Amino acid sequence: MQISTFKKCSVRYLFATIGLPPGTGRKGSIGLRDQFRFESTFEITITGKTIQTIPFSNLALAFIPVFVVIAIIWKWNTGYKSSLHAISRMLTQLLLIGYFLVYIFKTDSALIIVAVLTVMLFSSSWIALRTLKMPRKTLYFKSLGAIALAGILILSLVTQGVLNLAPWYLPSYVIPLAGMIFANAMNSVSLAGERLEAETSRGIPYLKARVIALKAALIPITNTLFAVGLVSLPGMMTGQILSGVSPLIAVRYQIMVMCMVFGAAGIAAALFLVLVKPDFTNENKLSATD
Repeated sequence: MQISTFKKCSVRYLFATIGLPPGTGRKGSIGLRDQFRFESTFEITITGKTIQTIPFSNLALAFIPVFVVIAIIWKWNTGYKSSLHAISRMLTQLLLIGYFLVYIFKTDSALIIVAVLTVMLFSSSWIALRTLKMPRKTLYFKSLGAIALAGILILSLVTQGVLNLAPWYLPSYVIPLAGMIFANAMNSVSLAGERLEAETSRGIPYLKARVIALKAALIPITNTLFAVGLVSLPGMMTGQILSGVSPLIAVRYQIMVMCMVFGAAGIAAALFLVLVKPDFTNENKLSATD
């Protein structure tokens, strides 16, 4: 079993990267490609913290509750094939992206990072419309506009205002942060669109349906804000703590993450609901004349 151990250290730039080769960095300065950097004005000490590699045989145990849920879905005839498809896609995509990110994190090309962000934007905008009955082509560019505008503005604020990244396209920061921002914007747009479609199909006026849809879209992220630190430790904070980072530092990063995902979810959903107004008001008029 491979174990990466983080020795006692006291440096201004603290790195917490699994499997760094000896001599990667020197005291007070570590290469930007390999570092997991934390700006700090006080001394940070880590002693004996370890991260273990999970064997695939052990990882298989994590799928037990997954198969339990799929069995329930199959028993209740609620479409287990969709869940199996989602699980298989998750496995394939994560295994592939693991190898892909090894290359991406080593690149010095801003164009490659922009290309990756573009693929993420186009994909999330398409997936966001999956549950709507209205044809995706009708709403796609509005979904793309909402997620892109909200996502890019917040990503720029976080990377350049909060973290002050130099260069701006540092892949080990930009790619994970963009993923969190675009994913939350995607989910909120999906929930808002589905609820707006449901409400307007029942004859609810657009303005009232828009309010209901926005509230519904923000339920998941609002619940997360209430629960964070009390019921759950979010993934980024948990990962940093497991890597040996001081919880006081991890908390700052998690506060940043919670603010950015709440902003992305709310702004993207609101923009989408405003942009799709003509589509849903016209649909209401057509339904009324039928």
